[in-house]
Parts: sequence; C-alpha cells; structure tokens
Amino acid sequence: CTVGILNYKDFRCCTLELPDLNNQQNVSCIPAGRYQCKKIISPSLGACIEISDVLNRTYIRIHSGNYTRNILGCVLVGDSIKDIDRDGILDVARSKNTLDKLMAVLPDSFELIIT
Repeated sequence: CTVGILNYKDFRCCTLELPDLNNQQNVSCIPAGRYQCKKIISPSLGACIEISDVLNRTYIRIHSGNYTRNILGCVLVGDSIKDIDRDGILDVARSKNTLDKLMAVLPDSFELIIT
C-alpha cells in the first residue's frame, strides 16, 4: 500500500492508497500531480471528496474505510496507520471520524497537490 499525510491548514491526517502500479484503474494509487476536488454525496459512500482530472481514471474519491481491501483506486483517511486486523497489511484507524473532521475544515472545492 501507499501511506501518506494529508495537510490542510492546522488539520493533519494519514492517508492510505493502493501501491503504485502505473495508474491502473482500481489497483493503483493516484500519480503525483495537481487535481481539482469537491465535496460530494456519493450514493454508495455517502459524504466524500471527488478527485477530478486523474488521467485515464474516474470515480476517484477520498472516503472512509479502515482496510486496504476497502480501496478500489481511491484514498482512505484516518488518524493513524496500523495493522488493525493483524493480517500483515497496513490499515488506517478511526477513518469515519477522521473523514468527518476533514469534511468540516475543507472548503466545498479546492486543489489537491500530491507529491
């Protein structure tokens, strides 16, 4: 998996993505770059953040979910990285709570920079 940190003003949280597999849909992390984002309500995920303009990819979201198996090319957020289910694969802890806090501080639309 790909572990990262998301910063916005004073807010900071951990991120979890799939490994870098050349931007393949549903199995790879998002490549470094600048992306337009907006808050949305997804029928399947609820409140989340849509990441637009990822080359050859659609329906990329920042959403809650604790386990790598919850990722299909999206980004999970949490307050820490740990192996919650002890399967040897990193997870994010307290994802729903972290996403709620993130949604409260972010503007409705913004630019995301992945480095």
